[in-house]
Order: sequence, then structure tokens, then C-alpha cells
Amino acid sequence: MQKTKLTPVKLPADDRPQLDLSIVIPAYNESSRIVSTLKDILEFVQRREETCEVLVVDDGSTDDTVDVIAGLSQDAPLVRLLRNPGNRGKGYAVQNGMLHARGEYLLFSDADLSTPIAELDRLLDPLKSGFDVVLGSRALKPEWVSPRQPWSRQVARKIFNLLVGSLGGVDFRDTQCGFKAFRGKAGRATFSRQTIPGFGFDVEVLYLARKLGYRTLEVPVHWANDTRSKVRPSAMESECLLICLGFAATIGRGNTARRVDLQLSRILTYTYSSGLTDTFGTS
Repeated sequence: MQKTKLTPVKLPADDRPQLDLSIVIPAYNESSRIVSTLKDILEFVQRREETCEVLVVDDGSTDDTVDVIAGLSQDAPLVRLLRNPGNRGKGYAVQNGMLHARGEYLLFSDADLSTPIAELDRLLDPLKSGFDVVLGSRALKPEWVSPRQPWSRQVARKIFNLLVGSLGGVDFRDTQCGFKAFRGKAGRATFSRQTIPGFGFDVEVLYLARKLGYRTLEVPVHWANDTRSKVRPSAMESECLLICLGFAATIGRGNTARRVDLQLSRILTYTYSSGLTDTFGTS
């Protein structure tokens, strides 16, 4: 099989970390909980020695999320507000934040903090010891998940991860947990190649990281289901099914790994443009 040839991306000449840590929070209509989320994060990072920034990426909110964040940032200079050009999707929001982040280490987390920010060192410690990408997982220690997602969502997630792992080589137990960390160079190189704006971006990013040769690790984290999630289960499951079909179609025809890359991007771009996914929340 022909090896994947990924187009190199030119990063700015001054692409050197200016801070120790960047935390990226994608936000869509989060005015009711973003203040408590940011307060929890700020209280946590202000007790640490690292220099830090918190980037909140607004994805075209129709409530007063932007005003709330802007007001809070006046008293909290660690907080930066980025705005997407309209409602583009969770993947687009995370990508926007990661490519504007200035940290040596980059973390993205869901706005509801289903994984508490206190779990940060479970991801940072492996990065500091030599890994490039570390993803939080709900599957490695199920007893750390409380309350759990509905049974149907748990089954759908397990089937999805099994299919993506067996068909596409993204062999992690939980690709969709919204708590992932990257070394700055690995994060910028990976997210600069991302093409998927919706829920499926996690799979693409992990797939690209592997293809780029980065060392990846999955670690258990505590996680609590938030019933206010903005995910539409039917839309998410439709997108997940299309990812799997895309892998199966390309690999089943004996195509090269490069064709798998292209097919994955095309399948998910179609999913997004067809309206199967529109808003986001926790995965």
C-alpha cells in the first residue's frame, strides 16, 4: 500500500510558544453556563505556575454569549474571545482556537466541563514526558463516569469507535470525549490540515496525528453527562455512520491511504453541508 503523503504546512517563522498553556473552549449559545465554566477554569489555573490563556471561540451564538464573555474578559485578562464567521460547527470552532493559541501545550475542552478542568494534569504529564497528543477517555475507567449517558448513546459510541478503529486505524476506545491535549507544534500541524467542521473532526484530527507520526496516548478521565447537551443524537449518529461508510468504501476497494484521507474529508464535508449537523455541545 502506498504511504500517505501529507502536504506540509508552512507555519509562521515566529511560531514559538509565548505561553505555557492555552485552553480552548468552543461555545454556541452558552450564556447560561459560560460564566461558571470560566470561573472554574480561572480559579484552577491561577493557582498554578504556568503562564496561561483561555480562548473562548464563539460559533455564531444567537444569545448574549459574546457580550457575557466580553464583559468577563475585561476583569480577566487571561480570557480571549474569538468569533467564527457565523455558525460553522464545533470542529471549526476548535480549529480556530487551536490555530490562534500561543501555548507550548494546547487543551480543548467542552464548555460544560463534563470533564473537570482539575483532570488537566492527567493529560499534561504524558505530554511533558514525550507524547505529542493525549486524549481523555470515558471508556478506560467506566466507573469514573457519573451520571452516565443514556444507554442508546453509549452503545452508539462503542459501535462507532469499533468500526472506525477496525476500518480506519483510529484504534482508540473513545474518540469523542471533548478533552484532548497537544504539544503546540503537533497541535498546529494537525489542526492546520483539518477539513471537517462538524462532530467528526475528532476522528479526522486523531487520524491525521497518527499519519504525521505523532506519539498518541489515551488516558482515563472523570466525566459527568450534562443533560443540556446541544448535540442532536440523530444528527451525530448519521455523521458517525457516514464516517464508517467512507472508510469501508475506500478500504474495501483497496485504495491507498491517501484516498482514505480524501474520502473521509469528502464524506464529512457532505454531511455538514447537507444539514445533518448544525449546532454542537458535548460529545
